[in-house]
Amino acid sequence: MATMADVARHAGVSVATVSHVLNDTRPVLPHTRQAVLDAVDALGYTPNGLARSLVTARTRSIGLAVSAISNPYFTEILQGVEAGALEHGYGLLIADPHDDPVHERKAVQLLHERRVDGMIVAPSAQPQELIGYLGRHDVPTVFLDRLVDGSPAPGFAFDQVSAESAGSVTHLVTHLAELGHRRIGLVAGLPGLSTTSERITGYRHGLAYAGLPYDERLVIPGNSEAAGAERATGALLSLPAPPTALVTANNAMTIGALRAVRARGLSVPGDLALCCFDDFSWADLFSPRLTAVSQPSKEIGTQAVRLLLERLDSPGRPARTVRLPSAFVHRTSCGCPEKGTDS
Repeated sequence: MATMADVARHAGVSVATVSHVLNDTRPVLPHTRQAVLDAVDALGYTPNGLARSLVTARTRSIGLAVSAISNPYFTEILQGVEAGALEHGYGLLIADPHDDPVHERKAVQLLHERRVDGMIVAPSAQPQELIGYLGRHDVPTVFLDRLVDGSPAPGFAFDQVSAESAGSVTHLVTHLAELGHRRIGLVAGLPGLSTTSERITGYRHGLAYAGLPYDERLVIPGNSEAAGAERATGALLSLPAPPTALVTANNAMTIGALRAVRARGLSVPGDLALCCFDDFSWADLFSPRLTAVSQPSKEIGTQAVRLLLERLDSPGRPARTVRLPSAFVHRTSCGCPEKGTDS
């Protein structure tokens, strides 16, 4: 197995120069750097990650704490984070906080104890312990998908990235209103999440733009999961005056809503028009095909890595919050005909 000394001899430089090139600890002339990299390739040299971390005080690893990793939306975010990390030579350590505030803080502490250089976290609905821990230990952090307000400690700044939510839900509601619906229900997410409050805000704005009254009975939390959404949809359909159209606030809840509709022998969009927040790979395969808002999930992941690396390079820079645009994907579950067919 080749050593750093072998690389130095092959490149005609000192061991210290090889170390500076591999660890990026001092500027090296371009032709010298290239000679070292050529020697690394020729000899098949593999740097010692532990030794490198002792020199640079970095492990070149990122901690990712995201709940519901099995959810296609978060799976795509994970793919984006992984791609961004690998592109810059970082490894990834992953933990699932299970949307539980106590477990969340423990999961993040465990990642921190593994000496990750920074953290990317989708916070729970009660992130006070989490952000307190991150602030006390000054852990470079990016929050993704779910945003939090305020700084946990003086001088501590965290960056954030998520898709735009409110305007997209407003679009779904106004589209349903334009189709003639006057009672539009919302299966909302887990109370306390920024995504939940933003999507409820968008729903209310959509009603206002359409000149429709807000009826709190038409908004029931599905707690961001399929079983909760099935119960919520059942409750909405059991109202004396049930909704004729429904917006579901994430993809898991869309599945639960469809189960509730089927259990009652109803059809979409014949008995109930449906629009959903979160597109997913098989939404186009449903019958009817699901009208949805598509979030740039992979881009959220890669943007989170970019923000974290910028924070590592410039710890004192002001915090940034990046909002990425979502897209309306018009299909047929809303009651519109297939493109190219007669209306």
